[in-house]
Amino acid sequence: MKKISTILMSVLILTGCGSIDGNQYIDKNPAFNLKEFFTGDLKAWGIVQDRSGNVVNRFDIDLVGTWDGNEGKLVEDFFYYDGKEQQRIWYITDKGDGNYVGRADDIVDEAQGVSFGNAANWKYVMDVPVGDKTYRMTLDDWFWQMNDDVLMNRSYMKKFGITFAEITIFMQKVK
Repeated sequence: MKKISTILMSVLILTGCGSIDGNQYIDKNPAFNLKEFFTGDLKAWGIVQDRSGNVVNRFDIDLVGTWDGNEGKLVEDFFYYDGKEQQRIWYITDKGDGNYVGRADDIVDEAQGVSFGNAANWKYVMDVPVGDKTYRMTLDDWFWQMNDDVLMNRSYMKKFGITFAEITIFMQKVK
């Protein structure tokens, strides 16, 4: 019985006991408007950290967002510091009630997004290439609007409920 208790406690510690409650951001400013922020040209800078906190990748992103009513397209061109390049094209639907749906080629099914005042949260499953393999990971993706047309993004990449990587990105509208 002691061995089972030790295993259960280890799993709880590894997977974490809670998640971010977006409702705490509802009355915070500056307000985040996804359609406004992701319209036009943007520039972003990011890092990927492994479970130990080591930076394992760095990248820049050029983004261009366009909208036709409640349907948006966000083109992301990634430039990794190791010389690799990648493009992801998001197709986003604004459901009009603070909720969003997103699709992209490497996203399994649909991404679900919701706004909370100065923040937004997206949850989705992504096929992530690592070397010669592809891993299906769950992402918990948080955005916070900052001053000066800057958006901060923190993503928690998980498998089996365990965080394997964290991604930090700063985005800024190009003026």
